[in-house]
Amino acid sequence: MKELNFRQVHLDFHTNSEILGIGSEFDPKEFAKTLVDAKVNSITCFARCHHGMLYYDSKLNPERVHPHLVNKELLKEQIEACHEVGIRVPIYTTVQWDYYTSKAHRDWVCIDTEGRAIGEAGLGPQNPLEPGFYETLCINTPYRDFLKAHVKEILETFEGADGLFLDIVFPVECCCSNCINKMLSEGFNPHDKKDRQFFAQQSIDNFKKDMTAFIRQFNKTCTIFYNRGHVGTPHRSVKDAYTHFELETLPSGAWGYLHFPATIRYARTLGKDCLAQTGKFHTMWGDFHSFKNKAALEFECFNMLALNAKCMIGDQLEPKGSLSKPVYELIGSVYEQVEQKEAWCTQTPSSEIGVLTPEEFIGATVGVLPDSLRGVIRILQESSYQFDVLDTYSEFDRYRLIILPDVIPVSSSLNKKLEQYMAKGGKVICTFESGLNEEKTQFALQDIGVVMKKEQGKDIYGHLVAGEIYDRGNYGEYLIPKGVIGAGLPETEHIMYTKGLNVEASTESTVLVDVISSVFDRDYRHFCSHRQSPSSGNKISDGIVINKDKNILYFSHPIFKQYNYNAPKWCKTMLINGIRLLMEDKLLEHEGPSTMLTTINDQLRENRRVVHLLHYIPERRSESIDIIEDVIPLYNISIKVKVEKAVEKVVCEPQGMPIDFVIEEGYVKCTVPKIEGHQMLVIYYSC
Repeated sequence: MKELNFRQVHLDFHTNSEILGIGSEFDPKEFAKTLVDAKVNSITCFARCHHGMLYYDSKLNPERVHPHLVNKELLKEQIEACHEVGIRVPIYTTVQWDYYTSKAHRDWVCIDTEGRAIGEAGLGPQNPLEPGFYETLCINTPYRDFLKAHVKEILETFEGADGLFLDIVFPVECCCSNCINKMLSEGFNPHDKKDRQFFAQQSIDNFKKDMTAFIRQFNKTCTIFYNRGHVGTPHRSVKDAYTHFELETLPSGAWGYLHFPATIRYARTLGKDCLAQTGKFHTMWGDFHSFKNKAALEFECFNMLALNAKCMIGDQLEPKGSLSKPVYELIGSVYEQVEQKEAWCTQTPSSEIGVLTPEEFIGATVGVLPDSLRGVIRILQESSYQFDVLDTYSEFDRYRLIILPDVIPVSSSLNKKLEQYMAKGGKVICTFESGLNEEKTQFALQDIGVVMKKEQGKDIYGHLVAGEIYDRGNYGEYLIPKGVIGAGLPETEHIMYTKGLNVEASTESTVLVDVISSVFDRDYRHFCSHRQSPSSGNKISDGIVINKDKNILYFSHPIFKQYNYNAPKWCKTMLINGIRLLMEDKLLEHEGPSTMLTTINDQLRENRRVVHLLHYIPERRSESIDIIEDVIPLYNISIKVKVEKAVEKVVCEPQGMPIDFVIEEGYVKCTVPKIEGHQMLVIYYSC
């Protein structure tokens, strides 16, 4: 499969049937010229939208062609105009949202356990009085037959199509008669939520495999992608149904700025080319006549390059069919820079740490990532560590350290895998409940060096409180950092706002930090001041423990969840000190601020190592979204990068500016004169 293009646009065209003059101002030559001028080399165009309207002259479903489509050959002319100038045109169609179909075929709509139509993202009922086309269609009904006939027509009408983008394809706990009958026939209990969830995932996976096989009957080479707005651990088992992954992740929409690094660091380990998708919108899809700040769009695209993804910018075509010149001037101003950087961006990531994702166990979706995953990504990015996000099926041996953040249960198979990994010299960090068995009754990870105490923290009603966030720190306790773990911190109490697991170190393990109780828990019977009670000075548990073999470090508190919630710097400091205890050196170090992001990638064929340095600062300037408006340059940043070959030169690219360097103890050391947003530092090997 040919590699994806670097500079793509996803051109939404969800257009209500009452709007007049659809495509009336479309000019094929002007359309193509605008894209060429904006440096776009692939654009996804619409066959069918969420309103259920078609934008080509359908012989199969003429009743669905937009009633006010002036030019019935709109899609055909879009494709032909783009192909004439060398631009790819994957074709978009919708799957589970289609307003026309949901109103015409109520028996094809997903329903919940109370018989209500399931709405947006399958998360709840669709209010019939709310605007939106979000009633979800069931792929276990005859709707699948309609869909196949529709896809066949697209492929036959647009012979040799470059690709298909099938949107809104996600598991839904549907309780329509088709799904209930199918569940019963396959031995599932429709009354059991876990059974419904498993059946829903199985159904959508089977649909993807079935549809891909169907597509291949008519087109052997087109790209195929099924979009649900999130790429995560469920994609591994069905990845062969995809030619590549497209990570929809608009930071100003529901996703935020942490979603992309979390998902790409996992997706890039699955062996597929990856494309990341942001938007030109100030907020979200369908935000007509809005503009993303240029600095934000630059960061989003350059971060894609740094993390091994190609770039895609979302836009929405206005009903009359002409592209907005100011929008494509904005896109072009960014894509011109992307074009200059591409030569250094086909690469293999160099990572030293693997992070097991909680998504495998507790799920994730658009804008909803596990707290502990968000926290570990924040800490490692801010500390310039190079890392991937893994699941339990990933290969561990390429990493020096594996982190199990807060809530990773250890099955017998994972325990064996970790044992084999550590036998080869690998190191492990576990926090809070990570390392426990799946029932959370005892530690399953062999040689972790701690045992769980019988008595765990409870509130006055007998409910367990460990790991729970309380705004006033009702069950807070304290650590007194010292020694290696306490480097850089005063040797005094530091509040841990969230109660940890009560554990006791085994005989041969070493306790690095004790847990100190507060005077009392905060409740209506006794409280002190506005928040948690002060330290009692009494040890109640072991807080940070290293095992006898010095290859497992355990933190009893959910430090990643805590850091995601209110970012105590001492949590980050102790974690980084712990990493240094197990892993004495790192791939990259710098003297810049923690707001500077770094990645290392290797171009093996070109015999060079590429270091990406980014400095953009998202700010919460509004109640709803983070904003990047300004680029704040950094000057004369000292950096050292580990190398294992003789170095010929170090160059700031794409400027082609060589800089002085020295080699010391296996590191290239140099000073980067200026980082204005994004700078690539390329280490060229001499052999």
